[in-house]
Amino acid sequence: MTRTLAIKGSKKLLNAWAFYDWANSVYSLVIASAIFPIFYGALFRVAEIEKVVVFGGEIARAPLISYVTSAAFVFIAIITPLISGVADYLGNKKVFMKFFCYLGGVSCIGLYWFSLENIYIGLLCYFFGLVGFWVSFAINNSYLPDVAFPEQQDRISAKGFSMGYIGSVILLLFNLAMVMKPDFFNIVSDEGGIAEVKAMKYSFVSVGIWWIIFAQYSFYHLPKGHRKEGERTNVILNGFKELRDVWHQLGEQIKLKRYLVAFFVYSMAVQTVMLIATYFGEEEIAWGTDSERTTGLIVSILVIQIVAILGATVTAWASKNFGNIKTLIVVNALWIIICIYAYFVITPMDFYIAAGCVGIVMGGIQALSRSTYSKFLPETTDTTSFFSFYDVAEKIGIIIGTFLYGFVAQFTGSMRNAIIFLGLFFLIGMLLLTRVKDK
Repeated sequence: MTRTLAIKGSKKLLNAWAFYDWANSVYSLVIASAIFPIFYGALFRVAEIEKVVVFGGEIARAPLISYVTSAAFVFIAIITPLISGVADYLGNKKVFMKFFCYLGGVSCIGLYWFSLENIYIGLLCYFFGLVGFWVSFAINNSYLPDVAFPEQQDRISAKGFSMGYIGSVILLLFNLAMVMKPDFFNIVSDEGGIAEVKAMKYSFVSVGIWWIIFAQYSFYHLPKGHRKEGERTNVILNGFKELRDVWHQLGEQIKLKRYLVAFFVYSMAVQTVMLIATYFGEEEIAWGTDSERTTGLIVSILVIQIVAILGATVTAWASKNFGNIKTLIVVNALWIIICIYAYFVITPMDFYIAAGCVGIVMGGIQALSRSTYSKFLPETTDTTSFFSFYDVAEKIGIIIGTFLYGFVAQFTGSMRNAIIFLGLFFLIGMLLLTRVKDK
């Protein structure tokens, strides 16, 4: 029996596209933002060391994971346009989306064996977890103009982020219960370890399983992809050619090009804040005990996720009534205020307030940035290549942003100064957005 494909703009297809956010957002919350940073620090604290021998040299824990993260994003920035171009050319981007989804999910499960003794295997799983998440996410983004009409894109983009926040919060609450009450779940520590750390390992497994299982609904309904007509030789090189063609088309799309420049600048700051928020809270906030630190950091991340649902919804409403660009300008202005406030944050309550403010603008700026780019695209079926350009801009921004953040923090001796520095990117991004015509 032949399955009937969902029609563009239909409720079924839109929900299937948005549901992938529900599936994969658990990675960005549980692993990238919440549990893994705490788990990683606990490994070194339990072993009572600050450095580990890797590739023949000693390196501290913070630079080590930072370098691996940067290397992963360099790899992502290189491979995404290649994969996207080939996918558009062959018309099978869903196959690539499945591959990177499964790569990320299996890598999350592999983090169960992350230890200082198996440091190479652990770092490799961490590396490919990042790759799987961001590449599959980029391909899913490229489906937006394929599944939704322009007037639907703001709303469904916001719905996707909201579903992602809800799903990831549900799993994080379950994982938090395991970490705080391992005895209730009959979690017994490994020899020489502690039960809380073992519970964190189970959390990584739960992320991989959740991600793979819930992605099946999206895979079932999403179309295979549009096949580009033309030469079918040197497919790999044609993938790069697609990216070059997009670059040339941007020269004729003034509005799109100006928006991409603005997005590149402010996204540099947004993604850096998301990556370093937990580390900032761990180092700069006056927590009482290690237990209070763990609980406080996870609670603050939960606050961000829950409030972000409201933020994405309010931003979608504002864009409908006032326009995308005007709304993005206001959101960037709010980010500047938050960066200034973060400079003075000291107590846990201060940090919770900052987390709530970040949640409001984080969900809004991500959802609206994605749908605004989709609206500005020219008439084309090569959506994957265009969104790979968007994704590469974001990833290069992450590489530059995290490097500059680390450099300023090291040079000035304070992460607080680095936060103020990020505020400058929001200011520049806001000014660049004023050059984009919102029509």
